This record gives sequence, C-alpha cells and structure tokens, in this order.
Amino acid sequence: MKSAFLVLEPGLLTTIQDEGRFRFRAYGMPTSGPLDVLAYHAANALVGNRSNAAALEITVAGPTLLAKNEVVVALCGGQTTVKLNGSPMPMWEAVVLQPGDVIEIGQVIKGARSYLAVSGGFDVPLVMGSRSTYLRAHMGGLNGRALLKGDSLTTGDFDESILERSGLRVPEHLVPAYEANPVIRVILGPQDDHFTERGLETFLTSEYTVTSECDRMGCRLDGPKIEHRLQPDIVSDGVIPGSIQVPGHGMPIVMLADAQTTGGYPKIATVITADLWKLGQLIPGNKVRFRAISRDEAISILKEWRTQLDCLAMNLVRKDFEVHFRVKIGNQLFQVSVREA
Repeated sequence: MKSAFLVLEPGLLTTIQDEGRFRFRAYGMPTSGPLDVLAYHAANALVGNRSNAAALEITVAGPTLLAKNEVVVALCGGQTTVKLNGSPMPMWEAVVLQPGDVIEIGQVIKGARSYLAVSGGFDVPLVMGSRSTYLRAHMGGLNGRALLKGDSLTTGDFDESILERSGLRVPEHLVPAYEANPVIRVILGPQDDHFTERGLETFLTSEYTVTSECDRMGCRLDGPKIEHRLQPDIVSDGVIPGSIQVPGHGMPIVMLADAQTTGGYPKIATVITADLWKLGQLIPGNKVRFRAISRDEAISILKEWRTQLDCLAMNLVRKDFEVHFRVKIGNQLFQVSVREA
C-alpha cells in the first residue's frame, strides 16, 4: 500500500468505484460500480491495472489532488478540463505524476462523468467483495461517502516498471463521441404487455428529456405520457440496471448502477448492456430516444462490445505510433501497429 494523493478539493461528487458488487442482488444489494463502464476500463488499461481495480468516478466537476508519490494516472470519460501543475493534461493517456504534482480536474464540458485510474488501483477495504461506494447505504469506497477535502488516498502495490507506460494512449477512433442526444437501443419487456399499442408507439417515437432528478440510482425522463393498459402497478419483481420503469404518471425512469433490486412499476423495456453507459454520461436537459431491437441483435452487439473492452489493452498506442489498426482472422482479433519512421 502506498500513499498516493491528498485531496485538496473534493469536486462535486467524487466516489471510488470498482467493477461492482456482484452476486448479492438476491439479498437486496445493488451492484454499484461505474456508470460509464467503457471509460472506466480504458483508464485502468492505460495504467496497467486489472480490469476490476478501483478508480475515481468524477461527476460534473472534479477534485484537485496533490501527488504524494510517483504514480501513473489516466483520466478517461466525458471531455473535461484538466491541468497538471497549471498546464493542460491530456485525457485518454497515461501520465506519470511526481511527488508534489497537483492535478486539477475541472468541469466536464461534454458528458457528465470521467474516471481517474491510478497504478495499483485505489486501496480501500473490500465490502461484500467490492470496493465500490454505495452512497445510499453509506458503505464501500472511502467510509461509504464521496471524497472530502483533506482525505488521503492510497493505492495498492505496483511494479516500478509500470512507470514506463507514460505516453500510452487510447487512439482517437476508439474514444466515444459522447452524444448529448443519443438513440438508446432496448429490448421490449418484460412487461410491455402492460401498455397500450399507443403507449408503446409513444415510447418508441418520442423524444424524452433528462430531468434534474437523475443520479446513480436512476435517470428520470420527461416527455409524452406513456399510456398503461390497466393499473400502473404490478406485484414487485426483479429490477436490474437498464430496466425502464413507467409509474402512473407515464414518464419513464431508467435504472442505473445503484438501482434497487425490486420494484412495483411495469417495465416497458430494458436498455441493452452495450448502450447503458451512454445514459451515465447525460446531464439534465439532454435528450434521448429509444429504438427497439431483437434479442438476437442485442446478443450480437454485446459480443462485439465485450470484444472491444477485452481488447482495450491491445489497442493502446504511443504518440510515436501513427498507424494503428485491428485485423480479425476467424474468431481471433489481432492488433497491428506501425511505428512512424
């Protein structure tokens, strides 16, 4: 364990998140973990961490941190103003910090969240197998809360050779665009039969606006009312991240990482895993539309998306690599990089 940072300013809402708290939903425990899985994995890949290492999830406005030791960091996610000792610091790139360096993570300009990974991962106690912060239960992360001014952050041990990763970056063609008005793909159900044909048509043809009632638990939307067939209540059953509930007022609510495990409102559709991260990057006022796809299409998209995550470490390049591409032969994906002469 190494001392990594002193928190000079905590940011608006900065929490420690790892991949999530799995296998406990049957007991009422949400999964938690990063809202933008893609950015989280990219940041960890850049600094040479395992895919489940704990990182900082930064919401809208970030912290100011004083480095206590030599570490490698990477900031990925929504476009953010970030400075190292007063000078601009690149995102989606591994950067070495020296003791005494100050990193200032400012306002997110495009998107809502960014992720700061550090070599060794942030070291906090495991709670039910995870280091993720679950704010509503005050558990996990750093004493179950967001960062506060004066906090000390430590990392797990790492090999000094990790410092050689400085300058590794995610190539531009793999950096998401972070659309303000995305089209989100869904699978209808499991209770789409609780809505009229007109209600289903409204859901799939209308534009909905992200409201201010949006947090890690769920994203409330506002727009044309979705018509129920009968009563807008059901016997409570399972809820997962991506479930879209529609209460009696007819406005959809999309469940996110800290979603409760059961609910009594009918679920008109479920966001596919490969698109769920997009909702974690929306802010109040952004617009969203939904498009229904088949289960087979969703599975195909999921396989491609998981391949992209698995190959993040292969796709990293250095600044002196200008030509970079992937080749798929059969079921194998190969990375090819050509060094600039």
